Amino acid sequence: MKRTRNETISMPAGMHRIQITMSFPLRWMNSYILTEPDGKVSIVDPGPRTAETEQEWNDALAELGLTFQDIHQIVLTHHHPDHLGLSGWMQQMSGVPVLMSARSRQEAEYMWGPEASIDERLPEYYRIHGMPEYKTVEIKEHMRTFISQITPLPEVTLIADGETLRMGGKTWIAVETGGHAPGHLSFYAPESREILCGDAVLPQISPNISLQPGSDPEPLQSYMQGLIRLNALTVERAYPGHRNPFTRFTERTTELLAHHEERLAKLSERLQESPAHAYDICLHLFGDRLGTHQLRFAMSETLAHLQELIRRGLAREAQEPDGIIYFQYHQ
Repeated sequence: MKRTRNETISMPAGMHRIQITMSFPLRWMNSYILTEPDGKVSIVDPGPRTAETEQEWNDALAELGLTFQDIHQIVLTHHHPDHLGLSGWMQQMSGVPVLMSARSRQEAEYMWGPEASIDERLPEYYRIHGMPEYKTVEIKEHMRTFISQITPLPEVTLIADGETLRMGGKTWIAVETGGHAPGHLSFYAPESREILCGDAVLPQISPNISLQPGSDPEPLQSYMQGLIRLNALTVERAYPGHRNPFTRFTERTTELLAHHEERLAKLSERLQESPAHAYDICLHLFGDRLGTHQLRFAMSETLAHLQELIRRGLAREAQEPDGIIYFQYHQ
């Protein structure tokens, strides 16, 4: 069971970290098993669904002397496939509730539900922002690869900001913040000063902030407001969705705020040189050697920052005769 790869802090009693394989550059994500004194088990973010990850969960539970029938609830921080993916399968195996926020459920249905068309809408959104057509075809094919990783979607029990859960012998308060994913929930245990922070705050790397059609129209503003809220919590131990558990939570929220301000300044300087399509600005920021998955993240993050410049009155959109959108500096 993969749960001790270079951990920076030890896990407390009643909690285990399970590292679930991912196919993308991060390689693995963190799932957490929290066990109550009476034996009730909570699973936080089971990971993406593949044959390999199903076996990883079978092995992990067996090593801990658990079965699917010991699971009491499955808790999701947000709707992305690497966190939500196995929840429907695990619900079928255990028969227990899957908890997530109302906005997360809405986003999951929009992205991955039976009527979803994000595989069409997202490439078209990128096209009108300057991405070459052959790249948009790659994006469309890429988006369709996620379907098997999130099938079936779970039956959801809603949990709202401020509600509490018992997990691992502690009371955790749900804290809803947006930006990385609308409706993202972290879970804060004030008595022990711990937080299960999903992808809201990550050590070493910056969570992706994406502007996507039909979702949050100002995701970077939402994210920065969320960081300010999380910064106000007293946290001594943080358990993220990626990389290792860490202790510098407050400092990390401050660093992430500064990181995005620096990126906004860099974009503003670029637009002062000349108007540009979002795709060209994306390559300026992130380079031109990105794989399809990384390009999707980079393009949506570029658009999120450009939208924040517009919100601040520092940029504006314009349209070419063929409908392609470009951005220009505005004072």
